[in-house]
Amino acid sequence: MAFAALVSLAETLSQLLKQHRYSLFLEEKPRLNSLLKHVKFLQAFLEDFPEKANHLEGGIRDAANEAQDILEYLLFEEIRSSGSSGSPHQSGGSNAHRLHLKFQKQHRKLPKVSQDIESIVREVVGIKNSLKIQDLQPGDSCPPTSSLMKPSDSSPPTSSSVFVPTKKDDKKDAMVGFEEDLLAIKTRLCGESRKLQFVPIYGMGGIGKTTLARNAYDDPLVIQQFDIRAWVTVSQDYSIQEMLFTLVDSIKAFNEKFDEEKHSYEQMTEHVYKSLKGRRYLVVLDDMWSTKAWDDVRRIFPDDSNGSRIIITTRLQDVAAYADSSSALHEMRFMDMDQSWILLRQKVFNGQRCPPELESIGKVIARSCKGLPLAIVVIAGLLSTVSQNQVSWEDISEKVNLAVTANDEQFSKILSLSYTHLPHHLRPCFLYMGGFPEDYEIHVSRLVKLWMAEGFMKPSVSKSFEEGAEEYLEDLVKRSLVLVNRRKSNGKIKSCKVHDLVRDLCISKAQEEKFLLHVTDRYVDKILPGGMKDQRRLSIPRSSLTLLSNIYGPIIRTFLFFQHSQRLLSATDSFRLLRILDAVKLTFSKFPAEVLGLFHLRYLAFTYMHKSKCDIPASILQLQKLQTLFICPYSKVYRNLRSRICLPSEIWTMAQLRHLVFFMLDSLPDPSTATFALKNLQTLAVVRNFKCTKTIVQMIPNLKKLGIFYKGDGIEWREYHLDNLVHLRQLEKLKIWVEDRSRDPFPLWEKLAFPMMLKKLTLSGCLFRSEDMTVFGSLPTLEVMKLIICDFEGCKWETTEGEFPRLKCLKIRFTKLKHWETDSCHFPSLEHLQLCYFPELGEIPDVIGEIPTLQIIEVNSWDQSLVDSAKRIKEEQQSFGNDSLQVRIVYD
Repeated sequence: MAFAALVSLAETLSQLLKQHRYSLFLEEKPRLNSLLKHVKFLQAFLEDFPEKANHLEGGIRDAANEAQDILEYLLFEEIRSSGSSGSPHQSGGSNAHRLHLKFQKQHRKLPKVSQDIESIVREVVGIKNSLKIQDLQPGDSCPPTSSLMKPSDSSPPTSSSVFVPTKKDDKKDAMVGFEEDLLAIKTRLCGESRKLQFVPIYGMGGIGKTTLARNAYDDPLVIQQFDIRAWVTVSQDYSIQEMLFTLVDSIKAFNEKFDEEKHSYEQMTEHVYKSLKGRRYLVVLDDMWSTKAWDDVRRIFPDDSNGSRIIITTRLQDVAAYADSSSALHEMRFMDMDQSWILLRQKVFNGQRCPPELESIGKVIARSCKGLPLAIVVIAGLLSTVSQNQVSWEDISEKVNLAVTANDEQFSKILSLSYTHLPHHLRPCFLYMGGFPEDYEIHVSRLVKLWMAEGFMKPSVSKSFEEGAEEYLEDLVKRSLVLVNRRKSNGKIKSCKVHDLVRDLCISKAQEEKFLLHVTDRYVDKILPGGMKDQRRLSIPRSSLTLLSNIYGPIIRTFLFFQHSQRLLSATDSFRLLRILDAVKLTFSKFPAEVLGLFHLRYLAFTYMHKSKCDIPASILQLQKLQTLFICPYSKVYRNLRSRICLPSEIWTMAQLRHLVFFMLDSLPDPSTATFALKNLQTLAVVRNFKCTKTIVQMIPNLKKLGIFYKGDGIEWREYHLDNLVHLRQLEKLKIWVEDRSRDPFPLWEKLAFPMMLKKLTLSGCLFRSEDMTVFGSLPTLEVMKLIICDFEGCKWETTEGEFPRLKCLKIRFTKLKHWETDSCHFPSLEHLQLCYFPELGEIPDVIGEIPTLQIIEVNSWDQSLVDSAKRIKEEQQSFGNDSLQVRIVYD
């Protein structure tokens, strides 16, 4: 976790160097500047040459963490004493004297840790000089190919997958659940196209990529199809030489003899090319980890338009798509329950009948493998060695994940490869996934805020921290380490999960790296007496929280709670360096005043019990580093209009705030006396009866997401100045709910205008005129529009050409719309159309089906006429050869 520690330390140093209030840090400015320079040097080294720093990583991590602990402790004590007479250096009294001695002790550690980091820098400089690193391009793992010569003793690497069959009769078992995949791959291999085609197969480690490729490779029909076949295992630390040797050996079976001992790299390359030239060949590049590997060998493969094929297997989506972006990717899916049980049964009983008394527990074990074939094969091997009785199988069932990893070293190595291949900046983000409970749905909006508060994200000129975090997550998904659970209407990830066995890898690596500790009931009882002096992050899924008040963790930065309770930490002084208190599962009757002493807090989330309102005290201004404040009511019982949150005017002084998320904020305090704008604020939701005055707009100039709720009798829009929304020029997402008891639905304000950057618009409880819809259609970047409990004037909507140029998703629910006149060219980018609860609309316009980008029409089962209409549109499109359009019927 060296990279994350360096990024976080660099941020702390940068902030301290900007401080002019504290004499201690003014005195230490030269040392801090030097330290920052060294930190950035090491950070760049890890980014550019990750493979050269593996043996240094632990030392860099420990030194960077220690430096940060010292600096943040000193800052905490300086700030705590600044409100009283004197300073940590001058205070009187026995307790003050003790604190003074501790302060001085920490201060004296600063030169030593600075020297430690400087020593590491000197070692890195030596490494770079000895390797002549300046002549090597960043990311290179070997010298340029033109200088490669065959080593004196070399042999092709063996496959790392346990799925490669060695016996002909093993293939049927190995392909359980992959029959359709095999058929699809064989169809592509033996298709009529004569162009050289690529067949990329990708998915997480152990999911069966190599098995699928091997079964296709050895299929009699495929063997008959090709003149030459070659299987090359690339692997993580590939060698171009060894890849060439393997190709030469494969060609020998079809060609004249070739003595590679007497030929150079260039001669072997030429020999392979000439041997493949004019022949129909099939080459499998198995377990490819980088695009560079393909760049190194691509010129070896001629394209003679004779039907040759290249299969690539990889865990990385980007690598799969690299050779030919036009080739469809074949993504490996998890096995379902039936397939998992069939594979387990065949492996354990070798095709024989399973004893009836073991079938039930056997299915439980199969289900616990969560559809991962490698896990099933490993656990089957274990079951084959124990007594075939219920007691033995139930014992294994209780600890399937542990049994898998403990009984197959190869399995652990396969999963660990994915981690060791991660760039340094992604490693902490990946290990963080282990902090969530098993099968937990992780909401991306929350995860991104946590990563940012942890300090994992490097500052960037071109993108925000949030955008960078979303890119990190997409990268982990492309590497098959994180699973997408749900996507948003715009295609971005809404929530994600990790496979149980991958989560186990996260937890074990996190503990090994001193990164995160998973606390269980049994573990709490064991460790509380000794404290947690070396722990930086705690994940507490099901612990006895009453015991946590005894924990002493002076360097703990993070608490992640996942169990409901009405108790918090009573001695927050024991966690003076805490950055994250994710306590949504902890419930309070009022704002927890005990957190106000946690100066370093960046992320605070909790639940409140009170039925009416939650008052945030003015003293919240002490949390000057707070980035995210999330407060929600205890349960749906309290999620009513009486549940309100009241912010003090001091909120305008908290310059680091980025996300204010509440169920119902009772408007914003008067900013007239504020001297600073909340320039970093990106999210503000949900605000009751929000007054969008010019002053407010100027105070939140970079807001990207805004949620508003209006309720009353006879709402007067002029009072709320919503015409000023157009001046929120960075606003991308806007939700407005309206509940006016005097009329239902309510006409929108007269001067309807929105900022041009708006990408997502959700409106509820509104009545639209034709000119309103024209305003919506004129938004150049609008991608998602949701209209809920909304009506159209005259119950008619007539669209116009040129509107909604980038709209991808249109969702309308609960409306009395009767007539919809449109054309396919009026929604040129539409992909997803959802129409639910349309009692008056007889049919969907047929021209909707002619929209070339449309992928899904979603209708509710209650709207039978729309269901029939959607099905008719789909049938008509199928008759025209369009098989991509789907109709989804929602039952709710």
